[in-house]
Amino acid sequence: MKILFQGDSITDAGRDRSDPHDLGNGYPKYAAEAIRNAYPKTEFEFFDLGIGGDRAESLLARWEEDAIAFRPDVTSILIGINDTWHRAENQNWMPHDYFESCYRSCLEALKIKTNTKIIILEQFLCSTEDKSFFRYDLDPKIQITRKLAREYADAFIPLDGIFAAHSIDRDPTYWAADGVHPTVEGAKLIAGYYLEAFRKVLL
Repeated sequence: MKILFQGDSITDAGRDRSDPHDLGNGYPKYAAEAIRNAYPKTEFEFFDLGIGGDRAESLLARWEEDAIAFRPDVTSILIGINDTWHRAENQNWMPHDYFESCYRSCLEALKIKTNTKIIILEQFLCSTEDKSFFRYDLDPKIQITRKLAREYADAFIPLDGIFAAHSIDRDPTYWAADGVHPTVEGAKLIAGYYLEAFRKVLL
């Protein structure tokens, strides 16, 4: 079974980009371990093609080569924080409809050209004072991701809500020191929910 992790730096997580099987040090590494442990009799091939800095438009530009061509059995996507972050300095926000169009095109291509199951992980922001103003742009885009998940996903992981819930008992920086990039504990938390989503797509 071929499983593809796609997204930005949160998925990239320091992987060796010359080796698509290298899962870096983020949630793909821990999710793969959890899946292998849960299904020891199944042969899995994991690919991580996340690229740090990617936005939805970046994903779309490389989608044919880096997703469709792999013909994965399961494809997961975590994208969207850079669509806000990269325009935050001047608050020249990316139009929501453009973000949706790029993301939708990726998902539509998966549906039309492959038989893959789709897991969508929503973009998230753990509460940090310096990035709190991101919410003005980020929250509507999270709603777009949720809408697309309802239309296209076989499983959905609401990470923004999950991290908010887990930040009640733990300081948000425990999960992501800068609010965006997960710590080891944050990556393991994502991986736990990833396994739940993976079980769902196997039903």
